[in-house]
Amino acid sequence: MNTSTPQLLSTEHFEASVLELTPRIAVFDCDGTLWSGDAGSTFMHWTVDTGLLSRSASDWLYGRYRLYKRGEVSELAICGEMVQVYAGLREDEMRQAAKTFFRDKIEANIFPEMQRVVAALQQAGVDIWAVSSTCDWVIEEGVKRFGIPANRVLAARVEVVDGIVTNRILDVPTDQGKVDSLVRAGISAPDAVFGNSVHDAAMLAIARRAFPVNPTPALVERSAAEGWPIYFPASVRPI
Repeated sequence: MNTSTPQLLSTEHFEASVLELTPRIAVFDCDGTLWSGDAGSTFMHWTVDTGLLSRSASDWLYGRYRLYKRGEVSELAICGEMVQVYAGLREDEMRQAAKTFFRDKIEANIFPEMQRVVAALQQAGVDIWAVSSTCDWVIEEGVKRFGIPANRVLAARVEVVDGIVTNRILDVPTDQGKVDSLVRAGISAPDAVFGNSVHDAAMLAIARRAFPVNPTPALVERSAAEGWPIYFPASVRPI
């Protein structure tokens, strides 16, 4: 096990490092990277609490989530099921729910430092992509705050037929799946990748420069092994 500590970047050094790279393509994870917290699981709980999900669907999903927390259901499976569970609901209903949810529960957690970085890259003409294992309704709503359009979002999603959500999975970008989703979008070697967890490690590894942001302990360890400097926005910076 690598017990060394990766270099910790200041905000000034982090922002300068990103811009000095002069990337053409930059890829951002979302939960924990653009904002603090896990919008995916928070949305799950919120849809249960607000009654958007039926009691039977809620009971099933919570049962699966408990198995996931015990390591008996994979990250890939639970992320897919957390989108499939809304089968039968209207897509416009899901988008309105995501709009209300993000405004009330997540927007205040946005890292202003990351908003500045994304804005600076956009001003420089960089092609910005958002990749997440959280459902597309929430991510597409959230990244509007960063000026990232829906056609640059790769997120967990299911097929929608005649305006109704189905349980047919189209994509669940997590772990190697994030790389696979990018490749399908024509991106095999992004210049800069930003992520916060070990589930972003495969995506970080294909970048010309990896930027672990607000990294989890597992990603700190991986960053030390890879020689990736790490960065914590002010609101989550360790003392």
